Amino acid sequence: MSRDEVLVSCRDAALTFGRGAQAVVAVHGADLEIGTGDRLAVVGPSGSGKSSLLHLLAGLEQPTSGTVTRNPSLGPYGIGLVFQSDSLIPALNVVENAALPLVLDGRPEAEARATALASLALVDAADLADRLPEEISGGQAQRVAAARVLAQSPQLILADEPTGRLDHRTGGRVLDALLTAADHTGAALVVTTHDPAVAARLTARRTMREGRLLAPEEVS
Repeated sequence: MSRDEVLVSCRDAALTFGRGAQAVVAVHGADLEIGTGDRLAVVGPSGSGKSSLLHLLAGLEQPTSGTVTRNPSLGPYGIGLVFQSDSLIPALNVVENAALPLVLDGRPEAEARATALASLALVDAADLADRLPEEISGGQAQRVAAARVLAQSPQLILADEPTGRLDHRTGGRVLDALLTAADHTGAALVVTTHDPAVAARLTARRTMREGRLLAPEEVS
């Protein structure tokens, strides 16, 4: 896949919840392209529409108007999602959580476990493999979520405020894990954040304000 291949494209994409007087426009006519290898931060305060935009990119929501087009090469596991909230399954231990998408995809259990263990090692979480989610911290859980994405070898990683509930040091380790995952797989990475320090670690920035995606801003 070439560097300039577009993975997801939004054209005047809008998302409205509700109807009539109760309608709330979460995203107003967004134009955005995510290409192979991109490292994009979408910045803005809570309620600015960042999560809704990410849901459009992922296909979790369909645009009310405009279009969102995904490259057919992405396939069922071409997009990996990391949410701000705890997304681990309580009854499964860490390695089982990391391996779950592979098991659901029909991979042999031993292969799925080996891949999950390798992914956990890449995000410095291999020592957590046999622990249950209730036995690890929030920052560790986010690194496990990053490992689960890495195990899928996605072409696009979407992370919604992955450091929003964490202290600065722990958030930094989670972002390290996401960047490691993206670099290891060659995936594009999009991170929504309200933290300028997080945004500064990615190579491009877009700002959302009251549901509107503002013009691009390149950062060194």
